[in-house]
Amino acid sequence: MRDLIESHVSDLGGNDAVTAAERSLVRRAATLTVELERMETVFAGAGEASPDALDLYGRTAGNLRRLLESVGLQRRARDITPSLQSYLAQREGSAA
Repeated sequence: MRDLIESHVSDLGGNDAVTAAERSLVRRAATLTVELERMETVFAGAGEASPDALDLYGRTAGNLRRLLESVGLQRRARDITPSLQSYLAQREGSAA
């Protein structure tokens, strides 16, 4: 779940770019993703799923989609330009 949260936050531009509301939605989306994966494991192990289990799965997947749409998950550009100090240190290290 932590990896999912980290990935979604990264997609949103990193910790500094994410609002508290977005972080809350991301946590809920990660929780639903983990639960959906657990259900998929049960389905695969049993070789089938009951109609009730499929209904719950479908509703959960729909809720996940709505959460992801609400937060507007899309990759956002993040400034990865090194500072002048780190750039110069890197140049000095490669010249040695």
